[in-house]
Amino acid sequence: MSGFEKRLAELGVTLPDAPAPAANYVPFVQVGDLVHVSGQISMADGVFITGKLGETMTAEEGAAAAKTSAIGLLAQAKAACGGDLDRVVRVVKLVGFVNSTAEFGDQPKVINGASDFMVEALGEAGRHARSAVSAASLPFGVAVEIEGIFQIR
Repeated sequence: MSGFEKRLAELGVTLPDAPAPAANYVPFVQVGDLVHVSGQISMADGVFITGKLGETMTAEEGAAAAKTSAIGLLAQAKAACGGDLDRVVRVVKLVGFVNSTAEFGDQPKVINGASDFMVEALGEAGRHARSAVSAASLPFGVAVEIEGIFQIR
């Protein structure tokens, strides 16, 4: 078990198999030592986490949904690393999209669910640049979608 996966186990997290793309795109693209991971939607146990922040979900519920997107990102990063998560050098950037009302302004609090998880799971390697933006809607009505860039060795 890799060092990062050991830490995930301590957190009670088992990475799922990397989800297959839902349309005409690839789950990740490697350019040099950077892996660009396609957006991962909020999902738990194979079920979409749906809702609109500021209408049917709180920021805390959104942060929990964002954590599931982060788990999906790590699953894709692991696949990109041939199954060896310890090849991840660092999380470079996350871009988080929050399905929210026009009045909702706590997108950063929602995406903190993913950012906090990356640091919990990867330590200093999990610290990253980030954007947290509102979206009028997201695929399948999910609450959150997050894409990421990882540096690998």
